[in-house]
Amino acid sequence: MPGSATPLFLARRSYRRRRMMDAARLLPLVGLVLILLPMLWHPADTPIPDTARGMIYLFSVWVGLILAAAALARGLAPALDAEEEAEGSTPEPGDS
Repeated sequence: MPGSATPLFLARRSYRRRRMMDAARLLPLVGLVLILLPMLWHPADTPIPDTARGMIYLFSVWVGLILAAAALARGLAPALDAEEEAEGSTPEPGDS
């Protein structure tokens, strides 16, 4: 088996960037599952509905998704900026 003796080396930076891109792709699916999760809750045995608990949960999921998306966007921004810059080109004055 040729090539099986040497381990495959992946650069740490590109590996992390790819995993962050995977997380960004999965974030909407995770959000959908978390938002639909209250439909599986069994109602309490009290005559008063548990609306407050459900709304707190949904608001928490919403804020969590916003924070996760912001963290992923911040982590991916340098990589995306580097991809937009053409190879061999010099940055324009004022760009940093």
